[in-house]
Amino acid sequence: MTVDEDLEKLLETFPSFIKNHVNNHSSKDKIIEIVLDLGRRPEARFTTGPEYLSQKIISWQDLEYTTKRISKFSTENRAGVERTLHRISCVRNRQFLITGLTCRIGRAVFGTISLIRDLLESGNSILILGKPGVGKTTIIREIARVLSDEMEKRVIIVDTSNEIAGDTDIPHPGIGRARRMQVAQTNFQHQVMIEAVENHTPQVIIIDEIGTELESLAARTIAEKGVQLVGTTHGNSLENLIKNPPLADLIGGIQYVTLSDDEAKRRKTQKSILERKGYPAFQIAIEINEQNCWTIHENVQQSVDLLLRGNFANTQVRKLVQNEKTIIKYKTLSAVTLFNNINTSQNSNFSNYKTWAFLNHANHFSLNNIKHKKLIIYPYSLSYNLLKEVIAKLEVNIILTKEIKKASLIIGLKKHIQQNDKLQIIATQKNIPIYGVNRSSIYQITKLLQFIML
Repeated sequence: MTVDEDLEKLLETFPSFIKNHVNNHSSKDKIIEIVLDLGRRPEARFTTGPEYLSQKIISWQDLEYTTKRISKFSTENRAGVERTLHRISCVRNRQFLITGLTCRIGRAVFGTISLIRDLLESGNSILILGKPGVGKTTIIREIARVLSDEMEKRVIIVDTSNEIAGDTDIPHPGIGRARRMQVAQTNFQHQVMIEAVENHTPQVIIIDEIGTELESLAARTIAEKGVQLVGTTHGNSLENLIKNPPLADLIGGIQYVTLSDDEAKRRKTQKSILERKGYPAFQIAIEINEQNCWTIHENVQQSVDLLLRGNFANTQVRKLVQNEKTIIKYKTLSAVTLFNNINTSQNSNFSNYKTWAFLNHANHFSLNNIKHKKLIIYPYSLSYNLLKEVIAKLEVNIILTKEIKKASLIIGLKKHIQQNDKLQIIATQKNIPIYGVNRSSIYQITKLLQFIML
């Protein structure tokens, strides 16, 4: 994996006291962004955390020195350094004078997509999810290069903020032979997406930061025309999109459906349920958990259906470990969502959709470890007698305990668990998974225990 970052070109735009400090810093290759705020010390944000670059306070002259050496700011208050991938955003006061700069380091990282090379070759549309700053733009820039240079496909990049291919009319070589269409204003992105398909006969369209309902509909339209899509959006997981109405169309759209009595009994669900409306615009979803640890949904349609039904979606976690050579590990994880809790009132809307979940799912424990040993359960806000009745009926090897430290599992009413921060902290420290149920009923507890033990 090699990195092309042109850091020197960005440093040339800074006052000498900042440039010299960064040049002499032992971890300058790990800088994410540099922040200059009027009346404050300059600050660099590394992958390991923030750090001040100087004791000197930033003045009006320092800000002016930098702004004169970069391109003009757009209506979105963004600028760049010519022939580089760096992005500079400004903060203005009420008189529209610049009082702060956020200078994000742009890097073309070659080899970063070796984790998903097979998915690119499948020809399916790919949606990349992740929080801001996790590296989504770097990933799709490398995807554009691989698809255009190595796979020889006709690739069009819809570059709204000029982050993918740089801030000048000549695109950065990091995108390979891919062509770039710039967007004059952010709210025109969906129009440029459609224009790219109609005018330039692409095989692949790449879009960064899909964020509105119009852009979601445009992505769906492009997918229906048979063009492969590669896009990014903010969100930590597929469930975030399910709960986000403007973006839900990317994964097929979500709607409330009222079932007949017979159908509800057959499915063993409530009469009002959530279902997917149509086919997803993207067939594959990638959750960027860490820089070299990604969760893959190889069948978005199936994953969404399972999550809406309250079942476990099969996902795949790929890790990239680089020593002398690259090692890729594959591991299957279960989704954290268990069952749906839907508000069935007449005034219910999409924001009322909630789920049962492991409250300490960040631990990524293995369900197989639970299923193959004797369970010791700590019940919270549930009747001991009710649990004993269910355990006796199921004839499973489960022991109830009143000491949380001895428990291998915690179950309780979801609303009470969510209100007990101390319980969650202890469970996280002891690596004890927590399950929540909506009601203290024999049916729900039976269904939960059956899932765990089977």
